[in-house]
Amino acid sequence: MTQPYPGPGGPPPYPGPYQPVPYQPLLPRYRPLKKIAIVSIVLMGLTTVAAVVQTALMWSSYDEVKRFVYGLLSEEEVDRAVGSIAGTGPLLNLVSYLLMGTAIAFLIWLWQARENTEFLRSPQAPRPIVQDGQPHRHANGWIVGSWFCPFLQFWYPLQLVQDVAAASEPPEQRGASRRGPVRTLLYGWWATWTGFWVIVVGGSGLALLAFIVWVVRLVDAADTADATGDYVDIYDLQDFMVRVALAVNIGFTVATVLLVAAGIAASLLLLRITQWQHDQATVPPVSATTPPPEPPQYAPRYHNPGPTFPTYGPPQR
Repeated sequence: MTQPYPGPGGPPPYPGPYQPVPYQPLLPRYRPLKKIAIVSIVLMGLTTVAAVVQTALMWSSYDEVKRFVYGLLSEEEVDRAVGSIAGTGPLLNLVSYLLMGTAIAFLIWLWQARENTEFLRSPQAPRPIVQDGQPHRHANGWIVGSWFCPFLQFWYPLQLVQDVAAASEPPEQRGASRRGPVRTLLYGWWATWTGFWVIVVGGSGLALLAFIVWVVRLVDAADTADATGDYVDIYDLQDFMVRVALAVNIGFTVATVLLVAAGIAASLLLLRITQWQHDQATVPPVSATTPPPEPPQYAPRYHNPGPTFPTYGPPQR
């Protein structure tokens, strides 16, 4: 007879039941933030430069706007003024595009910085940070959603950045984000950034409302003139539009100043938090201090202990 499974060991063992591999969550890892921080800072700088140029162009064309409203421009001057106003439109669009690019780069930096704080608290870190309780007050999804949620957008983003800064502090500088220069940068950045958007959004709405009011008053004056057979008095309406144009220029100038201040504060804040995380992620681990080993005790070179003899104790009973 022949064996169905030749070999010295006989048939192979029957495989056992399937054992699923236990799930192992992905361990947090450190992502360097220097490159994305530099990209964010460069975009902030370009945005502020474009906003300053736009403000200068608006003030340079203010006199022509007044003369246009009062009807003091010739046809050639009107064409030139319309061309200059149309030429500033692409620059204003450029400011908007740069703002969107800056926002995207900043959110990427904030998301990775938030994930790095999990690494700094994990055993994989060179010097794990020990903190009491949950270091972050909000979930990761609020990093993006907090900027678009009504009312919450006025303090949730600030709290997110505060938590990242507090979780990134070196152990020897514990509490640095709640006092001193870092706290000034945090609240200075948020106050100027919020003020910028309040002026831009609120000012645009007021300017649109003022234009609607001007059109309504103009139509009402024309109807009154048709009913009475008198001419249309638009001098007051012209003064109104000139004041609106002046208010728009002033509002945009103040918003530009706030944008510059917010860009400077945000850039310094990004550099500080990035440096904190880099120092803690690359520092060598601190080993426990052990006393230096004692020098070896060398026996004499020539040593003869002599013969040894067995010893006998008392008899066993």
